[in-house]
Amino acid sequence: MYKLIYFIGIFLLAVFSGNIETFAADHEATLDSGDTAWIISASALVLFMTVPGLALFYGGLVNSKNVVSALMHCFAICCLASVLWLFGAYSLSFADGGELNKYIGSLEKFLFNNVEWNALSGTIPENLFFVFQMTFAIITPALMVGAYVERIKFSAVLLISAIWLFVVYAPVTHWVWGGGWLADLGVLDFAGGLVVHTTAGVSALVIAIMLGNRDEFPNNVQPPHNPGLVMVGAAMLWVGWFGFNGGSALAANANAGMAILVTHIAAATASLTWMAIEWFKNGKPGLVGIVTGTIAGLATITPASGFVDPKSAFIIGLLAGSICYYFSVLIKQTFNIDDSLDVFAVHGIGGMLGTLLVGFLANEAIGGTAGSSQQAQIQIIGIISVAAFSLIATFVIVKITELTVGLRVSRKDSQEGLDITTHGERGYHL
Repeated sequence: MYKLIYFIGIFLLAVFSGNIETFAADHEATLDSGDTAWIISASALVLFMTVPGLALFYGGLVNSKNVVSALMHCFAICCLASVLWLFGAYSLSFADGGELNKYIGSLEKFLFNNVEWNALSGTIPENLFFVFQMTFAIITPALMVGAYVERIKFSAVLLISAIWLFVVYAPVTHWVWGGGWLADLGVLDFAGGLVVHTTAGVSALVIAIMLGNRDEFPNNVQPPHNPGLVMVGAAMLWVGWFGFNGGSALAANANAGMAILVTHIAAATASLTWMAIEWFKNGKPGLVGIVTGTIAGLATITPASGFVDPKSAFIIGLLAGSICYYFSVLIKQTFNIDDSLDVFAVHGIGGMLGTLLVGFLANEAIGGTAGSSQQAQIQIIGIISVAAFSLIATFVIVKITELTVGLRVSRKDSQEGLDITTHGERGYHL
């Protein structure tokens, strides 16, 4: 009763003082249990994407003597990124950066300091926002694993991932989602076409080039040792992507529902498109091909998922399945670059393509911004700036790693397999 009287009193005071907007804003900034429950679920789904989803997807694609290595990379990066997110990466991404606020955050929230336990971020607790964004920070460097499997030192994986999280991921996250200069410019990236897929894809390509090709590449590369494992991992990624894109609405509302709907349509369409092209070219529809198309569709719809309708999602899926397929062939066969598991073609090209397409296809009734040539120009600025920054920064990071712990395992170790030579374990005892 007292709370009701207090609420009415504050409301009347706001009306008569002309501050009804302030009252509404204050009222909106209260915890919403529905939004909170959904983001808790979405956070679990995104973590599910990395371990086990991405780990099994990559594990099935490599040679059987390197399956433990691929799984270890994904799992170790998950643990490492989680700790580093607490030790400053979150703060650099989302805290107020003072004079440098448009380019990088501050260390104000280092170790989650200066944050009340019940502080809110919108309508959810900030500690939950921390967790949700942490799952993005986990999967992004883990995506890069696919470019360097079967030949990189484990120590190099850890060092590159650690430095990269601070030098590349945190600044770009701040630019786009932390109130930085790209956000001010009006760039549209609902769930990570720039922040996740462009950064990871471009950086993965740089690492693959600097690391060098596998000894067997391109003529004697073994096919994926377990297509069934690949499909299981891809299916987990597909399910987890509902949290990735739907959770980026940061609310349990129609926007989240539409993001999930268009995510599914784009993934299904891209899967069929990739399968059809492969069927036509090779005479047989492959399981690995169709699920690779799934991931291409998911990556491409990611930046657009909160801004487009199902018709546009179908178009995005068609383009994702065909253009990403083309680049997967181009990178390996024309440019002779051993991006082992097509990280740049699927995630880099997919993320950039989706970021560009949202400039034309955004539906004002859904995302609040109508697609236009002007918006497309803003999207292109975002793509070029993030891709160039990722390329240059990753080059420097890899050079530092090469000069400290080294990059590549010996030829003997790669021939015997990283499972036993690096980790002392085997994936299979047959």
